[in-house]
Amino acid sequence: MTPYDDDPQTKARPVDDVAEHYVSDYAAADPVVATFLGIPGFDHALTDLSTAGYEQRDELTRRAFAEMQQVEPSDDREKAARSSFLERLAVEIEQAEARAPQTRISVISSELHNIRGSFDLMPKANPDDWSNISSRLAAIPAALSDYRATLLRGAEDGYVSARRQIAEVAAQVRAWTGEIGGSGSFFTNLAQSADVPDSLAADLRTNADKAGAAYSEFGRFLDDELLPLGRDREGVGREQYERDSRYFLGAEIDLDETYAWGWEELNRIETAMGETARAIAPDATSSNGVGAAETAAANAEAVAAAVAALDSDPARRINGSASFQAWMQDLADRTVAEMADTHFDIPEPVRRIECCLAPTHDGGIYYTGPSEDFRRPGRMWWSVPEGIDDFSTWREVTTVYHEGVPGHHLQVAQTAYRKELLNRWQRTMCWVSGHGEGWALYAERLMDELGYLDDPGDKLGMLDAQGFRAARVVVDIGMHLELEIPADNPFGFHPGETWTPELGLEFMRQHCRMEDAVIRFEVNRYLGWPGQAPSYKVGERIWLQARDEVKQRKGADFDLKAFHRAALDLGSIGLDPLREALARL
Repeated sequence: MTPYDDDPQTKARPVDDVAEHYVSDYAAADPVVATFLGIPGFDHALTDLSTAGYEQRDELTRRAFAEMQQVEPSDDREKAARSSFLERLAVEIEQAEARAPQTRISVISSELHNIRGSFDLMPKANPDDWSNISSRLAAIPAALSDYRATLLRGAEDGYVSARRQIAEVAAQVRAWTGEIGGSGSFFTNLAQSADVPDSLAADLRTNADKAGAAYSEFGRFLDDELLPLGRDREGVGREQYERDSRYFLGAEIDLDETYAWGWEELNRIETAMGETARAIAPDATSSNGVGAAETAAANAEAVAAAVAALDSDPARRINGSASFQAWMQDLADRTVAEMADTHFDIPEPVRRIECCLAPTHDGGIYYTGPSEDFRRPGRMWWSVPEGIDDFSTWREVTTVYHEGVPGHHLQVAQTAYRKELLNRWQRTMCWVSGHGEGWALYAERLMDELGYLDDPGDKLGMLDAQGFRAARVVVDIGMHLELEIPADNPFGFHPGETWTPELGLEFMRQHCRMEDAVIRFEVNRYLGWPGQAPSYKVGERIWLQARDEVKQRKGADFDLKAFHRAALDLGSIGLDPLREALARL
């Protein structure tokens, strides 16, 4: 089974040529993106954050889009690549026209986050690597000065984030610089970790101090100057939300139908959670209620009893973040070994994954892909909130599957490896949240299908994570479109009222088993990143539909391992182009 009619040939490849030149040009214009993509040669520099810098990068995108429109694919492989390229650049141009890249800041996405995060991925093996870090640190004050001017110009033109996001990012900056919290300055800690000659060490300390001071000053700018200009209203409305949804999904969806489906999906998952919980805590309340709300309440009570039982089980607890990191690494390595050559074709370089503790304490687990040469492996990062030093493994087994194999690591690292099938843009630069996060949720469910979550505690952890993502569909769409809460919703939650951020927080508290600080961060994330949170469950939904369609066409000839290989060989791709490509299987 292959998604292409022909194997790669030595003939002219006009689609690949346009895509490859775009990557080279863009990496030179955006050194921070180059670092994240693992493209060498730019780690010493910082991205131009002036309005002229954004305009230059926008022009690169528009020119590449126009060039791609003019070329004809040489085969089905290039046809899929061209479709993906045009879809992605079209939505990026849309976002640029809305001034989103240069004016939106949120608790999870801004140029401040990008610059700081780039240091986590930069090589640190020798003095040359540390010299690059020192140069990038030295460039931070000027870059942030340009960014300040860009944000102010955007605000003058009516493009500005909501006040809540500005205030929360300012608080994050204070934590990164050591003004609050007990972790000290990220930049000072970075410089002090270098084992280099004295002269370079002195430069690192000097430039780290300047970088930290620039970040501190920027935090004050956010509080004192940008915050008063911020929006009071946090919901972005239907027009902007539709545009953002297309960006994150690579597909057009019916938002009202998806909102209604989110309620149904959450109810389905929580019913399954209640059934699983009663296998863990048999004395929990029966699910036989008078109505939907009573049944939902009984399920919630059963889940609470099961969670208490699991959290009190010493065999499912780990104390200390270093011990938890080792547990994640062991599970990730074992899973790779068991999946390779059995359920997936996993190339040798992809079989290496690193589980790391992030140097910040913002909360959450995330994945970063390998460099082009795989010297930097794919990594799973855990950003442990301050004060948390005790972990429940039953909650996180499915997280390792999501971030590692068969989730993000298999998908992203295998894409990076497939030089014979994918051009450089497909391997390094194309990322569609609905495709990637949808695959990672699909991977969690797949591991259940394959029997890896037969333990009721691990199964409850997977269902809990799935329910969390379903609740986000409801809350994210509901808050930004300011929809009415259904009068007949299965949970009896504020029927007939209009969504507000306060109701979003209340709803997530009722449907998530997390620290309250994490839940607050999540709701702030949704408010500042419209359309991204639903991409997980919506993406999974489309992955499952696509698999069912191929399975129906193939009948007895359907082979799950071959389907996965063919689908992953497409690389990251918009969900509409994914459907088109898989229809050719």
